[in-house]
Amino acid sequence: MQVEVKNLTHIYSEGTPYESVALTDVSFEIGEGEFVGIIGHTGSGKSTLIQHLNGLLKPKSGKILVDGVDITGKDVKMSDIRRKIGLVFQYPEYQLFEETVRKDVAFGPLNLGLAQEEAEKRAEEAIRLVGLDYEEIADRSPFELSGGQKRRVAIAGVLAMQPELLILDEPTAGLDPKAHADVLDMIVRIHETSKNSIILVSHNMGDIARLSDKVLVMDRGRLILTGTPSEVFRQAELLESLGLALPPPAQMMRDLRAAGVPVSADILTIEEAEEELYRLLTAAKTDN
Repeated sequence: MQVEVKNLTHIYSEGTPYESVALTDVSFEIGEGEFVGIIGHTGSGKSTLIQHLNGLLKPKSGKILVDGVDITGKDVKMSDIRRKIGLVFQYPEYQLFEETVRKDVAFGPLNLGLAQEEAEKRAEEAIRLVGLDYEEIADRSPFELSGGQKRRVAIAGVLAMQPELLILDEPTAGLDPKAHADVLDMIVRIHETSKNSIILVSHNMGDIARLSDKVLVMDRGRLILTGTPSEVFRQAELLESLGLALPPPAQMMRDLRAAGVPVSADILTIEEAEEELYRLLTAAKTDN
């Protein structure tokens, strides 16, 4: 799926004393199978932006082209768009409501008009895709599950609609470290298995650096910076001015360089930091 966002502007409560410009002239593209990270301080416009991508919000001006179709047009059937674009909000487990996991995950496909048999087939596939044991969990109440399991079930409900673009808004918010890691591993598996495009909104710079092909940096409704993780996180001073941190390994390397240690400026992940420190220590032993 190809997505083009062109000069998107959104104004809340326009014409009232509470008028607020949430997005200003935002433009970017998402390629087929691309993994895009979106970062920005609270209030930067991230959530407003992603709600435009599946038609929950309409812009004041600008266009969103999905495979060449302008979804901001009046004649577009949003049900057709939402078959292609799935949006998972923060704390999606709060939206669970059916008596069993099977029924909850099948609700979306049924709502799209699929037959019961096909909806249940999709539900089973989605439950397995998020790493849950279908036989063990399908007929249990979703409210009996752990927090991490509930989160997976809620994401499975979106995956059962087989979106070509999956948008995840802070999918690990509020989870313990193990559940956080499990959900991220699940997202990677979904991406590799489904070959879909993914947008990940997160405050965790380490996750964004490790997973993304492209990073978008938002600030006060504007798209400030776009690039690969390496290109974006090299802009440490700019990110700091926006109230954003570097990924922890990158910050450690930056501190070492400031102390005169000759380490690379392109380190973003823990694995890369380990290799760089090993290289440095090996070189030091050789010199001695």
